[in-house]
Amino acid sequence: MLTLALIGLIGGLVTGISPCILPVLPVIFFSGGTQSVRTTAGTGGGVAVAATPASRSRPYLVIAGLVVSFSLVTLFGSLLLSVLNLPQDVLRYAGIVVLVLIGIGLIVPRFEQLLEKPFTWIPQRNPDASRGGFTLGLALGAVYVPCAGPVLAAITVAGSTGRIGTETVVLTLTFAVGAAIPLLVFALAGRRVAERVQAFRKRQRGIRITAGVVMIALAFGLVFNLPQLLQRAIPDYTASLQDKVNNSEQVKKALNLSNLVNDQNKDLGKCSDGGTELESCGTAPDIAGIQQWLNTPGGQAVDLKSLRGKVVMLDFWAYSCINCQRSIPHVTAWDKAYRDAGLQVIGIHSPEYAFEKEPANVAAAAKNFGITYPVALDNTLDTWTNYRNRYWPAHYLIDAQGTVRHIKFGEGDYQVTEKLIRQLLTAADPNAKLPQATELADDTPVIADITRETYLGSTKRVNFAGTETYTSGERTFQFPENQGTDSFALSGAWTLGTQSITPTGDSGRVKLNYRAKEVRMVLSGKGTVTVQNNGKTTTIEVDGTPNSYQLVATPTIQGGSLTTTVSAGVQAFSFTFG
Repeated sequence: MLTLALIGLIGGLVTGISPCILPVLPVIFFSGGTQSVRTTAGTGGGVAVAATPASRSRPYLVIAGLVVSFSLVTLFGSLLLSVLNLPQDVLRYAGIVVLVLIGIGLIVPRFEQLLEKPFTWIPQRNPDASRGGFTLGLALGAVYVPCAGPVLAAITVAGSTGRIGTETVVLTLTFAVGAAIPLLVFALAGRRVAERVQAFRKRQRGIRITAGVVMIALAFGLVFNLPQLLQRAIPDYTASLQDKVNNSEQVKKALNLSNLVNDQNKDLGKCSDGGTELESCGTAPDIAGIQQWLNTPGGQAVDLKSLRGKVVMLDFWAYSCINCQRSIPHVTAWDKAYRDAGLQVIGIHSPEYAFEKEPANVAAAAKNFGITYPVALDNTLDTWTNYRNRYWPAHYLIDAQGTVRHIKFGEGDYQVTEKLIRQLLTAADPNAKLPQATELADDTPVIADITRETYLGSTKRVNFAGTETYTSGERTFQFPENQGTDSFALSGAWTLGTQSITPTGDSGRVKLNYRAKEVRMVLSGKGTVTVQNNGKTTTIEVDGTPNSYQLVATPTIQGGSLTTTVSAGVQAFSFTFG
């Protein structure tokens, strides 16, 4: 528990000084020293507005509100919005609205009084200059949840499944506190300036107006995604520090294998990620919460206990995940080579998209990939969670006695995995005659050399290069004059959904700048997609449920730019790269 707390605190501190937090610093600075207003009886029965001194507790209240909001939204926000059937960006826009209201209140004192009027029934002995500080912190925490960083991968999975344990809460709170410490320094600096600098004391009216303008500017900047432009323009000066933190073996072990521990999976932490030798990591947890089974007689469930005497490989995958698509040929080759020697492969299909929960879609994908081994549809991520998984793909090797002996997260190291499969088969049956190793080429790319998976839906989109608002609904776009590497932009009228986009009119265009050897696009519906790349034009016929279509294939990783023209009736979900 102490290790997780330290990891959360250090990870938060790194995030708190990273470029992603820069846009909020002016708001934090002014929030620490801005005075509050109070009303007094004026001459002739009128009302006068006066300023009260900056509260010494205000900076702490702002940061406390940010910590509380950050923690609650990160842990429970996604689950709550899903239950209420609300878009995932509701809380973000609620925070933006609060920022605007607070900003207007700072500029127009009577508006601030109007905002506070519903709370005037609360008895107050003295005017409190700290009022509004906690509310401002709540708004900032909701707005800046996306800046959390990779350390919170464990928390987001727990939040989305609604299974939040003590470790998850500790990690979240310590991360929030760590990220808030640098911000508290800025808030206290603002208070110090307000107390010590005479110009601040004499010009409080101007300071309040400036603070209000800064908050409103931040809110509008967030609406139009301007902070992203700032973050792209400024080099990530914390990158090397983040790498040291996130790639530490102790951090990997704690974050990757410490989620939602229960009696069944408590010993999985004894396995390292991608160990080169067999390890002993406890009895394999149950395959739980499966909606449906594919490739079994009559759709019957597979019980791991019934497979004692066999070597079992669990392959966690999702059919539109390009990382899984590169991994599957190795898994199917192992199944074909070693099935008769006692290997039982089981695919655990854990969906990333909503459309991946449809059994017919998974069945079609499994057929296309040549998967004939049993596949469990883990739509509620129960088995994913029971194995404390974090990645697509992930491989778990289980020996003939039912003990987990190897865990590998992500692609690559296929020769090591196959070597361990052969060792387990020989241990289970020393007389077994094994075929030669499959020795398929490892096409795992170096992640730094290729563009990361690019989602197009409004709630998951990444790498958008345009300046327009990118939220659900009908929107009109145009290509920017300068588009950076590893980004996409839209042109024309589009209808943006939470997971996919589709042209509003007859067609719409998507421009993609990429680095990859292979580019694919996940599409569904009925229509065409015309691809223009390096002077060549090809047309893809789209018909049916979501599937991955190849747009580009080259012998080596290359940088390039392509433009796709998507016809009406086609839904586009994402670009994937290999």
